[in-house]
Amino acid sequence: MKFKYIFTFLIVLFTLVVKAQDPNEKGNLTHYYNQALHFGFALGINKANFVIDPVQHFERFDSLKKVESTPKFGFNLGIVSDLRLSKYVTLRFVPNLSFVERSLDYTFEGVDTIVHTKTIESTFLNFPLDLKLRSKRVKNFGAYLLAGGSYNLDLASKAKVPLIANPNLNEQIVKLKRDDFSYEIGTGAEFYLPYFKFAIEAKLSMGIKNMIQKENTIFSNSINSLNSKILLISITFEG
Repeated sequence: MKFKYIFTFLIVLFTLVVKAQDPNEKGNLTHYYNQALHFGFALGINKANFVIDPVQHFERFDSLKKVESTPKFGFNLGIVSDLRLSKYVTLRFVPNLSFVERSLDYTFEGVDTIVHTKTIESTFLNFPLDLKLRSKRVKNFGAYLLAGGSYNLDLASKAKVPLIANPNLNEQIVKLKRDDFSYEIGTGAEFYLPYFKFAIEAKLSMGIKNMIQKENTIFSNSINSLNSKILLISITFEG
């Protein structure tokens, strides 16, 4: 819930800055908006989760009653490249390495309630391409909005790991597909310093593909579809 407040706050800032006058020549890095290309790097903390569509009837799975996702935190490292399309619009490419962790909780109810937690760790190579809409600058401050998409490759995917013969519930793993595509939206605030630009950014990515790798196990058969959902809070430094 608190992330909604962050997005709302940044969007309000963007709206206020857009309506302000443009004293672009009076602050630091006065010709920044006119330069064709910028490079930098990004550091971020992600909160990863799943959007789950479970099967409608769990009766076929004996005592399984529900499947839930628990979000966890990870981090991102990226390289920023920003191409000027117009004074207030740029094309932004930020390839990054993302370390992600989330878990699926399967609740079985019989004589006792038992929860089997399957932790899924991923190492993504992400290739996001976004359009960035910049506001007018107010001296050394600006704001922006982002919208675009990304291709994501999971280097730690276990999709091709052979299924263990007659495994018990503790030995079974949940496999995800290696490739995913996502659409993303975000917003940020920029601060122009004498020698570089510093920014704080919040971006939400929603996976498009069904990531569950179907196998003849209770953990995969109980889910119709599984989509990624990742919130990324990052700081960027650009010259």
